Amino acid sequence: MRYCALILVVLLAATFAAEPEQFNARELVRRGSEELVAGKINEAIRSFEEAIKLQPAAKAHLWQLGIAYYYAERFEDGRKLFELHQTVNEHDVENAVWHFICTARAKNLEAAQKALIPISGDARVPMKEVHALFAGTGTEQQVIEAASKLEDAANRQNALCYAHLYLALHAEANGKKEAAAEHIKKAAEDYRQDHYMGQIARLHAKLRSQK
Repeated sequence: MRYCALILVVLLAATFAAEPEQFNARELVRRGSEELVAGKINEAIRSFEEAIKLQPAAKAHLWQLGIAYYYAERFEDGRKLFELHQTVNEHDVENAVWHFICTARAKNLEAAQKALIPISGDARVPMKEVHALFAGTGTEQQVIEAASKLEDAANRQNALCYAHLYLALHAEANGKKEAAAEHIKKAAEDYRQDHYMGQIARLHAKLRSQK
């Protein structure tokens, strides 16, 4: 998803110099992204949707909006957003996972597995194993092992943050609340990262602790 964030910046910036209202769209995306990780879910949705009104072409790139829809329990909107995002970012396992969990909540697990978006070309560790887990052909242990094998400590810490975030989402989709809580604690605290998805892990932990 980080790759599409760069594409979105380029897309928005390309027209700002000529059209002042497009600068407002960029600011709305920035504001929405900040509101989302701050836990202001409805405010984030409003900011993203206002940006889309100003620049409709940005919608396909706004995976952040799909995440906001998930936490707002607007699962059908999230499912559609991630399907649209797939048209501009076809090699991202994370997009397939968020689409899966939105579909599971909007419909059911069987429908989510049938609709799992096939992904190839995401070389990030442990994304191949994460996708296999959601497809029902892999295991949690394989996800952890792939992340743990990285030799560089910083890369291993980062991979384990992603691993436990998506293990938490998988457990949540399957109704395993205790396992989800254990994994999200590891993603948010034990393997804490300050990039955007690391912040989403902390947001998830905060929101679920309030339920």
